[in-house]
Amino acid sequence: MRLISALTWAVTDWLANERDRLAMWLPVFMAAGVAGYYALRFEPAVWIGPAVAAPALLCAISLPRLRLLLAPIAAAALGFASGQIATARAPPLETSLPTHATIITGAIQVVEALPAGRRITIQPAYLDGAPDPLARAVRVRLHVHDDGPLDSGDTVRIRALIRPPSPPSYPGGWDLQRDAFYAGLGASGYALAPAERTAMAMPSAPMRRVQRLREAIAHRVTAVIPGAAGAVCVTLLTGTSMAIPVADHAAFRDSGLAHLLAVAGLHIGIVMGFALMLSRRVLALSERASLFWPTKKLAAAAALAAGGAYMVLTGMHVPIIRSFLMACLLTVALLVGRNPVSLRGLALAAALLMAIAPHEVPDVSFQMSFAAVLALIAGYEALRPWLRRLHGKSRWRRLLSHLAALALTSALAGSASAPYGAYHFGHVQVYFVLANMIAVPLTAFWVMPAGLIALGLMPLHLEALALVPMGWGAEAVLWVARSTSALPAATFSVPHMPLWGLCVFSLGLAWLGLWRTRPRLAGVPLMLAGLASPLLDRPPDLLMSADARLIALRTGQGMFLQQMQGGSKFTRDAWVQYWAIGSTKPIPAAGGDAAGIVRCDDSACLLRPYPDRPGVLLARGAPHPAGCDQVSVIVSAEPARGLCPKPWPKLADRFTVWRYGSIAIWLDPTGARVLTDRAARGDRPWVPPPPRPRQAKPVSLPPASMDHG
Repeated sequence: MRLISALTWAVTDWLANERDRLAMWLPVFMAAGVAGYYALRFEPAVWIGPAVAAPALLCAISLPRLRLLLAPIAAAALGFASGQIATARAPPLETSLPTHATIITGAIQVVEALPAGRRITIQPAYLDGAPDPLARAVRVRLHVHDDGPLDSGDTVRIRALIRPPSPPSYPGGWDLQRDAFYAGLGASGYALAPAERTAMAMPSAPMRRVQRLREAIAHRVTAVIPGAAGAVCVTLLTGTSMAIPVADHAAFRDSGLAHLLAVAGLHIGIVMGFALMLSRRVLALSERASLFWPTKKLAAAAALAAGGAYMVLTGMHVPIIRSFLMACLLTVALLVGRNPVSLRGLALAAALLMAIAPHEVPDVSFQMSFAAVLALIAGYEALRPWLRRLHGKSRWRRLLSHLAALALTSALAGSASAPYGAYHFGHVQVYFVLANMIAVPLTAFWVMPAGLIALGLMPLHLEALALVPMGWGAEAVLWVARSTSALPAATFSVPHMPLWGLCVFSLGLAWLGLWRTRPRLAGVPLMLAGLASPLLDRPPDLLMSADARLIALRTGQGMFLQQMQGGSKFTRDAWVQYWAIGSTKPIPAAGGDAAGIVRCDDSACLLRPYPDRPGVLLARGAPHPAGCDQVSVIVSAEPARGLCPKPWPKLADRFTVWRYGSIAIWLDPTGARVLTDRAARGDRPWVPPPPRPRQAKPVSLPPASMDHG
């Protein structure tokens, strides 16, 4: 009893010391509610979330003694309900798309430049002259040489082959169909003929007018700055990064500079800082304004207006919205004399974003963005006494202080966001601190200011005066990205972290960052446990794609792959990333490997990655292949039912993936465990319904003869 009493007193005293930090945990519970909604394998009744959230919130307000218990429940229920509401607002799936070439007619919503060619999004879209449009948008990639004039708002007619969004590459993989569901995208494909513009029109909706403005800015920028540098400049000014070459995208990613292409806090901070400085300088030119006007407040209002305009111009993505919300709170805090950078502002921005767009919580940009900002705020709060010792009056001390702050910023933000990048992309950058110490100042003091000046000069058609030096700066940033990514061991692959490991790491990061007293250090072992979670997780031994054109076996010697004609390179790369395997070997037509893991003949292949366990029979169409008694599962790119005599092993063939999606198989001593994509995702609104076999057309028989002879 004494131990329990002492423990209760210690916890009560600790919570009393952390009283002002308790509210910052509400967005964490809200995120847990959102994650719980998306983790379900069935769609819950729409009233469940609000039915729990409303009474819990009322009781938490009216019963102060139970607030510590009821407030987290209310926050989690609000997160759950926000996910349900976002799903209910989305239009239904397109389940009856044509499987043949179709004529698409409709208004262009977006025109995007690609490294080779262009891509348009059409909404509303009419297929083959249908009287009613699709409920969702259609995205079509144009011919490489189709350079006819097309702008947002124009009506277009195009012959194309379209398909619904692709399913995950493997069970538990990234869900592109869920992304498309919330983005309002119903189908995508490629053009079979040049697009025909049937009518020109200015877009009527405000955001479509903004999109047309973005396209005009992109055209004028690339007219002055060609190549990859121009694409980078377009990204910084409009938020559109599709035109950056694939190799340069990879260089930014491998050097740890990908955040420069994801318009967010750094960019809007530069824009608002530039607007604030310019406004103060302009107001200072007037003696009357300096003496009698509230110049500080006017300059802050101008900075907020510039930040809001930049947010709209760059597409209002989640990272930029989060950054603008925090910038608004920061500006208000400065005006009223409060601490401008605080965890309260971060918590409020997170809660608002989850209420507006809860489907962004599983996305990598949401996770990396908030993890980086939390690490920066908490890290500088904890390290402020040591940083103050670096300050001095001499020039060298000030330079050392700025360099230390730049390195610390890169280290804190990069280290906190790296596990999320590793979870989603399967690799970690080694030289990100070095690259950021060079590229971030170039972007902040050269590239972005020149771009903002160019935007101001565009109405006068004098933008080239600023775009030319902006292009020089972009070339310098590209050089940093390419050079850093070319260094030895610039990146290394890491084993896939299971979802529960990412959750444990996130809990540890929140525990370390949100609390203020010494118990916060308990977050460190939680973070380490999350990072070590791949050691406790066993990935599947065999993967099969949703079209059966790819079948891969994981072994200690690398990945053995059977790739049929038309097999997806995207899926293959996703498997390599998931398994963190460097070498890929084809499954031979005949023969095998030196270790005896793969043995093939004309009829089938026997795959045995574990000598003490039943293996896999990779059938190749021949009836009754040898080895049926040595395996626990049969896989085949073709229908294979009945190939082996009874009792049949488990079967994963062309019909299986047609019905249930991609397949993952674990080879255990007691047999094979098979997990399909449909079983992993369940019955959710963004998961297409199971396909139905085509019914045979009824045969018309002639009427029976009435003449019996």
